[in-house]
Amino acid sequence: MIPHYDLSLLPVSDKESFIVEVSNKMKKKRYLTAALFIPILVSLTINSCKKDHEGEYEYFVSKDHTFSFSKSAIDGIISGLENYYPDLNGLKSYINSGIDVYKVIYNTTVDGEKIKVSGLVCTPDADGDYPVLSFQHGTITDNSTAPSENPVELNNQLVELIASMGFIIVIPDYPGFGESAQIPHPYLIKEPTVQSVVDMLRAVKETSSHSEFEGKKIKDEFYLFGYSQGGWATLATHKALELDYPGEFNLAGSFCGAGPYNIYDLFVQMLSLSEYPMPSYIGYIINAYSFYDQFTNSLPELLKEPYASNLHNYYNGTFSLGEINGQLTTTLSDLFTPEFLSGYASSPAYSTVREAMTNNSITAWNTSVPLFLGHGDADTDVSVTATELMYERMIDAGTSPNICTKTIYPGLDHGGAIVPCIRDGLLFLLDLRDN
Repeated sequence: MIPHYDLSLLPVSDKESFIVEVSNKMKKKRYLTAALFIPILVSLTINSCKKDHEGEYEYFVSKDHTFSFSKSAIDGIISGLENYYPDLNGLKSYINSGIDVYKVIYNTTVDGEKIKVSGLVCTPDADGDYPVLSFQHGTITDNSTAPSENPVELNNQLVELIASMGFIIVIPDYPGFGESAQIPHPYLIKEPTVQSVVDMLRAVKETSSHSEFEGKKIKDEFYLFGYSQGGWATLATHKALELDYPGEFNLAGSFCGAGPYNIYDLFVQMLSLSEYPMPSYIGYIINAYSFYDQFTNSLPELLKEPYASNLHNYYNGTFSLGEINGQLTTTLSDLFTPEFLSGYASSPAYSTVREAMTNNSITAWNTSVPLFLGHGDADTDVSVTATELMYERMIDAGTSPNICTKTIYPGLDHGGAIVPCIRDGLLFLLDLRDN
């Protein structure tokens, strides 16, 4: 686990040394190679200038300029990516500038309480009017990997660099991470997740007339993008912006990758298996739903020991998904009580569990905003049927197949489909923006 350090206490030279040290610790990060750090570290400019604006705005509280990338550095990074992932060829032509990366703190509401939460805002380093692209990240359990806690983490950097293509990028940490790490993350709970995304968009939007990000203005043009948990969060936010916040945001399009859109369906599929490779997902849902009173059952009614007694400790923000998998078991009959396994689908004893799963699922609607769904057909973490059924239900609800489209990637699992989804999702949004 990489600890969080306050870089504002270090001189610039020491900050750069620190980034090199952190980068060396991350050489084995999944999906990308540490070789990509070489052009980053050479051209990285570190800054820390925090100004608190609490009281001046309704949502925006403060920003902290974290670092910058020059255009030449980004060109080098994308070239390296294209060599490692040939599927990304062509993205370099969209790079127009360097970028500035900020940690932003803003106000939102969780469980009826106003709290401060955080995320990243990434802007082009050239003055102009820009649309906003909000990226909803995938499942994390370790606070040190949250976007604002570790903006130099490789997967976070990939998203930050999209700002060089002419977007203001917004990356919410979600409640339970970053500034709000003191509370449990409301994993796959729709209301606080959507609220945290909407309120971050509001925070950025309300700064535009005050030149908070000097020389950058916010266009009334918003895009959403996410994968895995982020795909679910993106679709839930897409629906909310369209139906619950009409007129507040001009939503222009969304890409959703491999999301567990119907949590009830997903849970039924999980419980039909004898083995499930990612028990940390199951535990995460149950821990969050228990803490935030989504159901009335006690943990010992659902889980066997020692898992029932220790579950909250596994999700305290210090363990990775892999580490939590090691504490749980992939054998579901050893994880769940026999009463729950036999009665989950129909017993009145578990009716509030079923209701919680249903309430936090996303029902289909007739959207008029372009929506692209992607998924690998070999995904064992989130079954491809989640996307196939969501697409079918959207069409059945009246959405035109010209508005809602999908791509299924043959032979790709949950991790393997990330790069193709990022490529195709980004090209989809760029095409909407430019045409």
